[in-house]
Amino acid sequence: MTKIKVFSLCYSLVFFILITNAQEHPNLILTKKGVENIKRQLGSVPLFDKTLAKVKNEIDQEIKSGIHVPIPKDMAGGYTHDRHKKNWYVLQKSGILYQLLEDDKYAMHVHSILKEYAKMYPKLPLHPEERSYARGKIFWQCLNDANWLVFASQAYDCIYNFLNNKERKFLEENLFIPYANFLSKENPQFFNRIHNHSTWGNVAVGMIGLTLNNEELINRALYGIKTKNLDHNLTDNDGGFIIQKGQKAGFLANLESPFSPDGYYTEGPYYQRYAMYPFMVFAQALQNKKPELKIFEYKDNVLIKSVTALLNLTDQNGDFFPINDAQKGMSYYSKELVSAVNIAYHFGGNTAELLDIAQKQGSVQLDETGLNVSLDIKQNKIKPFLKKSIELKDGSQGDKGGIGILRSEDKDHELVMKYTAQGLSHGHYDKLSFSYYNKGDEILQDYGLARFVNIEQKNGGGYLKENKSWAKQSIAHNTIIQDETSHFNGEYKTGSIHHSDKYLFDVTNSKLKIVSAKESNAYPNTKLHRTLVLFEDEEFEEPLLIDVMQFTSKNIHQYDLPLYYHGQIIDFNFENTTPPKLLPLGTKNGYQHLWLEGRANLKNKTAQVTWLNKNKFYTFSTLANEGDQCLFTRIGANDPKFNLRKDPGFVIRKSNVKSGYFISTIESHGSYSSVSETAKNAFSNILKIENIVVKDPNYMGWSITTKRGNVHTFILCISNNKKDVSHSINLNSSLINWLGPYYYIKN
Repeated sequence: MTKIKVFSLCYSLVFFILITNAQEHPNLILTKKGVENIKRQLGSVPLFDKTLAKVKNEIDQEIKSGIHVPIPKDMAGGYTHDRHKKNWYVLQKSGILYQLLEDDKYAMHVHSILKEYAKMYPKLPLHPEERSYARGKIFWQCLNDANWLVFASQAYDCIYNFLNNKERKFLEENLFIPYANFLSKENPQFFNRIHNHSTWGNVAVGMIGLTLNNEELINRALYGIKTKNLDHNLTDNDGGFIIQKGQKAGFLANLESPFSPDGYYTEGPYYQRYAMYPFMVFAQALQNKKPELKIFEYKDNVLIKSVTALLNLTDQNGDFFPINDAQKGMSYYSKELVSAVNIAYHFGGNTAELLDIAQKQGSVQLDETGLNVSLDIKQNKIKPFLKKSIELKDGSQGDKGGIGILRSEDKDHELVMKYTAQGLSHGHYDKLSFSYYNKGDEILQDYGLARFVNIEQKNGGGYLKENKSWAKQSIAHNTIIQDETSHFNGEYKTGSIHHSDKYLFDVTNSKLKIVSAKESNAYPNTKLHRTLVLFEDEEFEEPLLIDVMQFTSKNIHQYDLPLYYHGQIIDFNFENTTPPKLLPLGTKNGYQHLWLEGRANLKNKTAQVTWLNKNKFYTFSTLANEGDQCLFTRIGANDPKFNLRKDPGFVIRKSNVKSGYFISTIESHGSYSSVSETAKNAFSNILKIENIVVKDPNYMGWSITTKRGNVHTFILCISNNKKDVSHSINLNSSLINWLGPYYYIKN
């Protein structure tokens, strides 16, 4: 044999091996090696086995029910929507079962469903519902179409070698390639955004690209598509801009721009949770098939950081704080977080604290990441996941404000202050707002979104019009409002330009934790500065929240500070009048949705309101000036379809002022037993709040006097937040000196 023939034979053999390896399936979430490893462990890993048994039972029932691929018709919550949504899970889970159990019936079920879609898809018009800025075909919006392809790609990867060439060609030419082109080339306004929508679209195209070993689709997913036809003024259904000048596109751009170096996602935790599944599974697939990209190391391991950040954005019960558009009750028990925790553990260095969350979740992803988690839980490698006080910066460079979370030493009380950027189209107009929790229960709430997700009767499961007229407006949040007008006049174009600025986040003193931020653009010629202190002292049964909101303007205005509580009013220390009939508090900017239930004119003293919720007393105390008012309100005016919750609140109003401050406290105290019918410590421990007059405009101060006669004095420098700067002022004819931006003394 000649040298040329030997070389040619060797080259052909190498080429054949490379092609074979490139086409080895499964190779996305499951891998051939991983499947073999899992099979060896089956029956000996309790958490994994439990999850597998549950999925097997679910899919066996589905197989008995037959194939259901209806012509698309309904909005979210309708039969066709829910059936196609169910199908994407059935496809993925059936593919996994085929690989792990080696039972052909699961592969046949996947193939049968995909064939029905492949027969339907070439003739399928746009979805008949015309609400979305990017209409889908199977669903009313491309977003859900992308969801389908992310899961269906995994199923196809699992049964790829079960099919012959003719069967694969039919599915790829009639379904998968046209589907990927539809999501990208035919809908650039959906695909080329910086948004959770586009992340799903990018990953959908990328996952099928990896399955087909199609580099063109993979690159399209990673870097977006080239287009010159998108109008920069084009907006989505929530008013967010589709594209901005110089904006990059694709998966990597969506990984780069919305995430801060801390792992905070600018849209807020609810949508970060939703986007974590495509982010993490595509990263897993890329790591398995294209390890040279080192995707988990991208942007200093931001994906791994984001999982920890997201877990820290939950209350004591594991529910995500409802920042921006967010449905309450969504938690780290969601399927997206099960996957995210498993993947972060496996690819992020086996951080033992994540096992604590995984054990609480009670299920795992049915792949090597889930096996790894299950094995280490079995071997009791768990360490507690301890949520502490933390600041999470916003902005791709961490320079656009952030979220400050203060937690009491016993972790029962949690304060969340928002001083972020707008949060893209899902952002709300609530600069310097906060919410407050006790053992996972809301003391002072953020309303969240106005939507009943996937409940057909409520606008087809989509956003309600009240989301714009109420939930996004400033009055719907615990923040300051000038002249009954929302921050940035409720305009996304303006709001998206600006962000608040952190002034101080200091948790070095375990008994006095402080977060402070400034906002200079919410209203023209007006500066806002809010400082929140979580204060613990033996005089108070539980931590005391201190809230100081300063405002300064060049002109005279009205300022409202609303607070939304749960429970029943018990007492207040001022005269209140109730109107003979209910009328809305205002006519626009969310005020039209508030009933005015009571009005009180306040005096120059400390005004107090006490309420009872879940057998715990809470007292709000505030320093009032002559002419201030307390307005008792309830959500629900101008709401004929009962789309809004009828939650109570009250508004402290200051009228005809240029500058001033709200100095308030929220005190948790006492208890009530319905069984013994006894109330303990039902009265506030606070006697009065006073402003401390400091002649130097760089400082402000206040004092809290308790009924025991003790005075707690606080001084804050409002112009210099450096920890190593010394300060000196005259206070009550005495010179006091201290180091750092604030001073506290008890006497």
